[in-house]
Amino acid sequence: MKPLPHVYHAQLSANPEGYVPVRVDGLPDLRVAAPADFDGPGDAWSPEHLLMASVETCFVFTLRAVAHANKLEWKSLELSGAGTLDRKDGAMRFTEIVLRPRLTIPTGTDKERAMRVLERSEKGCLISASLATPVRLEPEIVLG
Repeated sequence: MKPLPHVYHAQLSANPEGYVPVRVDGLPDLRVAAPADFDGPGDAWSPEHLLMASVETCFVFTLRAVAHANKLEWKSLELSGAGTLDRKDGAMRFTEIVLRPRLTIPTGTDKERAMRVLERSEKGCLISASLATPVRLEPEIVLG
């Protein structure tokens, strides 16, 4: 890892209506729009979906690091997430994020050890740690 602090940049240009292309140097543009729940077209990434994707991918990358540091072998991960948007304290916000990882580990691996690695991965995710929204883990561990 490079020394901290790290600084990340994204740019966009917007018109009064339509899609908003988000740019990061050296990466493909993302086409972003309001989600269908907010009368958007429903065919583009939304800020809400980007937030969920950020939490989920951060969890995966943190899991890789934590599992490696703890010498935990794993075969695959399927991860679904759900973010609930609601009113709280007079403002609309995400009130909860639930992550449902399904981790497949080799037969003979200690399931409780794998559970601890999943829990550490959720706690260690820098995106989740940066949010005021609580993140709840509903893990499943499969031997295979």
